[in-house]
Amino acid sequence: MILGAAFSINKDDIQQQIQDAENIPVTTNKPFIDGKNFTLNHRQDFAALRTVFEKRIGGGNFIRFGSEYWYSKDKSLYNIYTTNLIDNYNAVFGEADIYITNALAAKVGTRFEYSSILGKANIAPRLSLAYKTGKEAQVSAAYGIFYQKPENNEMIYTTQLGYTKATHYIINYQKTSNNRIFRTELFYKKYDDLIKTFPITSNSGDGYAQGFEFFWRDKKTFKNFDYWLSYSYLDTKRDYQNFPGKLSPNFAAYHTASLVTKRFVTKIKTGFNLTYSYATGRPYYNFQLSNGKYNIADQGRTKDYHSLGFSVNWVPSVGKQNAKAFWVLFASVNNVLGSNQIYNYNYSYNGLIKQAVNPPARRFYFIGVFLSLGVDRSDDAINNNL
Repeated sequence: MILGAAFSINKDDIQQQIQDAENIPVTTNKPFIDGKNFTLNHRQDFAALRTVFEKRIGGGNFIRFGSEYWYSKDKSLYNIYTTNLIDNYNAVFGEADIYITNALAAKVGTRFEYSSILGKANIAPRLSLAYKTGKEAQVSAAYGIFYQKPENNEMIYTTQLGYTKATHYIINYQKTSNNRIFRTELFYKKYDDLIKTFPITSNSGDGYAQGFEFFWRDKKTFKNFDYWLSYSYLDTKRDYQNFPGKLSPNFAAYHTASLVTKRFVTKIKTGFNLTYSYATGRPYYNFQLSNGKYNIADQGRTKDYHSLGFSVNWVPSVGKQNAKAFWVLFASVNNVLGSNQIYNYNYSYNGLIKQAVNPPARRFYFIGVFLSLGVDRSDDAINNNL
């Protein structure tokens, strides 16, 4: 039996003003400018309880079931407008790990959810199969339905909404042999009941995502040298928010890739790491409202993203017997070459001014010390900061 509980309170007190060059508040009598003046007081209370029971039923077979309860209360005062969103969310779930043969295994499960603020329930079935094609390789397939509540910033306009829905289809192959890992995956995801915010807030949106991923890691070929290469291709379009039709969202790049190399020098207990990341440009749009609908006044893709990172880590606990504390001194810098990275574009109200969205600084530096007691987490500290 596993029991868990969580509780949190979050408060925001935000003010924004339009000011002139002398930092004096001004009024222009133009709604699209004066509307940028606002005061927001927001508080969110959240509590959660979760219980999971697991029982072995022979061999490698298990059954697992449980429930969870979330309570959330969001109260906001935006200028003179008050919203108060209270939700009691309940879920029960169950799944089973079943070995059909020595080479074929299945995970079968379902989840029932109910949200009081939506007044709606759903049932989400999930199934995955894994087949061993050899001693160190397997192919697997998975199907599942996943639901998500609308965001609170969407429900402040109306609570007459339903869950958004994603249906996943995934095929995966993985082989692990002699300190080498090869993994590839094909996926297709169908999105239904996405939130549209124009002309009214509703669940009339939809979309899809499809693509494949590739991963290769080799810790064997070169002594004290580890490298991995990852690549993904993504084709996705959605009709949601204020989109005038199915478009690629501005967070989606067709191609992304990264190469990570790690060289550890045992004599000085120090590792040196290089990371190169690449992504093709992401789409951007300027939507203009005219004749009662949104039109695309400008669109394109940002320039390709490049970033070379370097880090070094010193692990003094390496080789020590019966160590009770493990620590890593870590230092890194990203975008060593100072590439000009553009994430998106912002437009003026009339669309005549177009400004690139860049990171706050060309480079980011980090120095830290990671300490773990009892369990050696050195690799986690290093890998999570590459």
